[in-house]
Amino acid sequence: MGASEKGNAGNAGKGNRAPTLYVIIAIKLIKGVLMLLLGLGVYRLSDNNLPAEFHQTLEFFHLDPEKKFFTLLADKISEITPANIIWLARGTVLYSLFSLVEAVGLMFRVSWAGWLTISESAFFIPIEIYELMRTERRTERVSVVVILALNIVIVWYLYQNRRRLFGHHRGAA
Repeated sequence: MGASEKGNAGNAGKGNRAPTLYVIIAIKLIKGVLMLLLGLGVYRLSDNNLPAEFHQTLEFFHLDPEKKFFTLLADKISEITPANIIWLARGTVLYSLFSLVEAVGLMFRVSWAGWLTISESAFFIPIEIYELMRTERRTERVSVVVILALNIVIVWYLYQNRRRLFGHHRGAA
């Protein structure tokens, strides 16, 4: 057994048990799959007549399309072009692939995936703080606080445990 194999064997016991990492992987996988499904669903809307479908949806749920909220929403929906929908779908699918790549990289404990996840989660922290300061409704504040806390925990955990979680890929010196 070579020196690098002994080093890897020594880390195998510690590195394999990482329940918090598994939760982060699950979050990334779930987010990636949901975003992928959303992106594909949005793409399917690109050829549809959105104002007509919106009106049909209101009728299906027996909602009054003449209410101010629904008329304003219908006006906004009528401004959406197929090109806008395609761009939104592409962006959503691209972001979903980003999350899925992070999850797979974390599963295999590849160092770059840890740094990618730390960077992505840290990127959103200032945005979430801004949203928290701007948001007035309690339900929205709670959701922003939960997402903010989750991102802070992900950044802190992966940064603090980066050597233990991802160090086994380095060669022995």
